[in-house]
Amino acid sequence: MKLAARILIAFSLILSLGFYYLTHDVLTSIRVRYLEGVEESLVDGARIMAAMVSQDMETGTFAPDTLRATFTKAYAREFASKIYHLNKTSVDMRVYITDNRGRLLFDSLDKAPAGTDYSQWRDVSLTLEGKYGARSTREGEDPNEPTVLYVAAPILMGDQITGVLTVGKPTTNINSFLRIAKAQIIKRSVIALTAALFAGFFLILFITRPIKRLTRYAHDVRKGKKAALPTLDRSEIGEMGRAFESMKDALEGRKYVETYVQTLTHEIKSPISAIQGAAELLEEEMPAPQRQRFINNIQNESRRIRQLVDRMLQLAAIENMKGLKEPEPLAVKALINSVTERLMPLVAQKSIHLAQDIDTDLTVTGDAFLLKQALSNLIQNAIDFSAHGETIRIAANRKGSLASFSVEDRGPGIPDYAQDRLFEKFFSLQRPGDHKKSTGLGLNFVKEIAELHRGHITLENRTNGGARAILTLPLSQEKQ
Repeated sequence: MKLAARILIAFSLILSLGFYYLTHDVLTSIRVRYLEGVEESLVDGARIMAAMVSQDMETGTFAPDTLRATFTKAYAREFASKIYHLNKTSVDMRVYITDNRGRLLFDSLDKAPAGTDYSQWRDVSLTLEGKYGARSTREGEDPNEPTVLYVAAPILMGDQITGVLTVGKPTTNINSFLRIAKAQIIKRSVIALTAALFAGFFLILFITRPIKRLTRYAHDVRKGKKAALPTLDRSEIGEMGRAFESMKDALEGRKYVETYVQTLTHEIKSPISAIQGAAELLEEEMPAPQRQRFINNIQNESRRIRQLVDRMLQLAAIENMKGLKEPEPLAVKALINSVTERLMPLVAQKSIHLAQDIDTDLTVTGDAFLLKQALSNLIQNAIDFSAHGETIRIAANRKGSLASFSVEDRGPGIPDYAQDRLFEKFFSLQRPGDHKKSTGLGLNFVKEIAELHRGHITLENRTNGGARAILTLPLSQEKQ
């Protein structure tokens, strides 16, 4: 399982559990909070009404029948009060009054006759003891019946408790409020959880994207591609990327030196042997023409060693480049014309005709010197493998977002055994005519330049004879 998937699953589980316990805790405690709010209001109501009854009793004007008539009228009156989502249409508060022995004096709902003993109810008994009296009772045998919350207050005459006034409020509307509140809490929790999961998903993508880029970079390095270290921030991932780059440079540097010493030693062994043999023969007496031939051999082999070293230095410089330092827009036609003009002496020497088909509107971004070197290698190869008087076709056209350069000759083509080795260092084919070989570094040099420009080079046989080299490079952005 990928790292991003593991992080996402772990994040989702932790977040879901957190939201579940938070929502469960809120839903569990919300009923208590609602009841506390209602009870606090009932305490105020009971205290105020008890004070009013106490005043009437002190003045001798307390009349239960008058109070009953007031409540009867209030219960009978219809109204419509929109309390947020609740539409209240009737009064559902109950009030009863007992004396100092707990005997019923008044009940607004007439649920019990006067004189009924209420002294066993917690609200009455605790209040008569001078404590806070309250109870919650389900009135009826139906378990679905809502409970009624009762809060009592003492009726005082001086410092003496002469009775108890209790206010009762059914929890029907409270349950309605709770259902609405719970539904909203669950809905908003689900929305918040979904939003948090989406945010976490994008955050995980943001965090793991540099890791993916670093992984691709490591794979490219393993495959031997010329890969540049991706742009990373200054976090731990960035430090890890820079550590990878330093390790790669150290390993490549060690391997690079080892490989180049081996290959250079191998390639110059033959010229040195030829020079040594010719020098030993020159110590003997021989005719002047023969002596000159051996001197020419020494000069030719020395020149070959110098060309080999120069080529290897050029190739080493290209291979060690991490990227183009100062790329610039380059007109393709001007680039090709500059190369062909420089090669005109070779073209004239073999009476070769250069046929050009170049899109004048093409522009690529890169290093002019390196691209001229690459094109020069391809065209010079075509010249070397072409007979006198032949035609070499040079084309440059648009292929989607790429510029495609092609160089076609009518030479002997590419042997089957050489197809997979054309871009190897020091691999070279004999030129027709003199059967000489080059340094074998030219096409590898072109390949490195192409990759440095995010391009590609291929060589193939033409169906009607000869070979075709195709170099593709990205077009400049403004020209795509």
